[in-house]
Amino acid sequence: MKDILISFTFCSLIFLSISANAEEWKKRSIYQLMTDRFATDISNPPHCDVDKKDYCGGNHKGLQNKLDYIKGMGFDAIWISPIVKNAEGSYHSYHTIDFYGLNEHFGTEQDMHDLVNACHSKGILVMLDVVANHVGLVGNDFRSINPFNSPEHYHDPCTITDWTNYEMVEYCRLADLPDLNHENDYVADELLRWIKYMVTKYNVDGLRVDTVPEVPRWFWKKFNAASGVFQMGEVFNGNVHYVASYQGPLTATFNYPLYYSINDGFKGNMSKLNEYYTEKRGVYTDATVLGVFIGNHDNPRFLYPPDGRTKKQLDNASVFSVFWEGIPIIYYGDEQYFNGGGDPGCREALWESGYKTNTPLYQYYRQALNIRKKKEIWDKDLEQIYYDQDFYAFRRGDDILVVVTPEKTLTRKFDNRGLKAGTYINIFNKDDKITITSGNQIEVNMSGDPKVYIPEENQGLLI
Repeated sequence: MKDILISFTFCSLIFLSISANAEEWKKRSIYQLMTDRFATDISNPPHCDVDKKDYCGGNHKGLQNKLDYIKGMGFDAIWISPIVKNAEGSYHSYHTIDFYGLNEHFGTEQDMHDLVNACHSKGILVMLDVVANHVGLVGNDFRSINPFNSPEHYHDPCTITDWTNYEMVEYCRLADLPDLNHENDYVADELLRWIKYMVTKYNVDGLRVDTVPEVPRWFWKKFNAASGVFQMGEVFNGNVHYVASYQGPLTATFNYPLYYSINDGFKGNMSKLNEYYTEKRGVYTDATVLGVFIGNHDNPRFLYPPDGRTKKQLDNASVFSVFWEGIPIIYYGDEQYFNGGGDPGCREALWESGYKTNTPLYQYYRQALNIRKKKEIWDKDLEQIYYDQDFYAFRRGDDILVVVTPEKTLTRKFDNRGLKAGTYINIFNKDDKITITSGNQIEVNMSGDPKVYIPEENQGLLI
């Protein structure tokens, strides 16, 4: 692998061979960040006006300097913005103009190598965001696009107006972005060559794949094979059967059906979680590698004021996402209780928060992700134990009980459905104990905060 430091080559090659598969990724938890908005190496970074839709100064050097902030929460993988050269002003980096160039706002090739090497030295995997559906806003003049600089490389201009018309979704333009023609052999072959080049050159461990339904499934199968690493695809849709149909062409997808259930459930109707559990959970080929998330760069923050959700509801939803089936993903800034609206309002500059590590949610993540890893819950079965509109309880294996509410004070009694007998402690407050006996009811008192109970003999696992 050229361009990788010689002293690091041997161990990084070994690391890549381990991390490029789903079995390794499902053990991970991912911190999603927008490179331009997470951290900068500028000594006095400017105020970031998210409404301006322009660069605020975040870069790879700044990110590298803040890896311990991410690791301190317990996250052991990051998802970063696309790194290819973009149209000017495209701070999000989704408007490619040169697939083989670099977004100079984020730094040099060496900066990217340094970032990946620093992540690997800390046990952090790197998931690179990639776009293979479209290019930047150039109208119908493609001469500035490398390597797709000719009209035959694109579908004829049309606009997606009906998202239930799947042929239109695959062949027309999203937000007027020129739509690549994957039926053209040159386009398909070049994209496959490009993704292999990117993975190899920068030694990344996985891919977040943008705009998946806008590209035919047959192409994603080839893309999957060419990349050689784990891919998680964006299928921005609440229909579980539709989303699940892309697992196979790609390794995994983001679990958007669960995202909607979480956002509705923790606003005050926990029966939405039961609906997901009973009607949708079994549809996927492998739910253990799906992305479980509460928000991202395309959606309003969980705490966006018009939606009426509270900080404690976010705490509960976040703990739920850590222990549910799949790979937990947090969107940067949630741990600071950011509350911006939809794009671009949800793309705040994290440096304006001061990177506080004493917020309740930062600490919830710290303990929850620690227990997730030490108890290896990805290998434990999941069973819903009890639910009503104000309360939800599930177990992982026979020795982890998770109980959450939409910030309610209440007491619930429910049947023990598979937890082994003994005294259990709440991982967030070890003085909070319950006794579980085989076959009898469990009683839990809630005061608005999430709770996760493990056997008292496991308290040495706590940090």
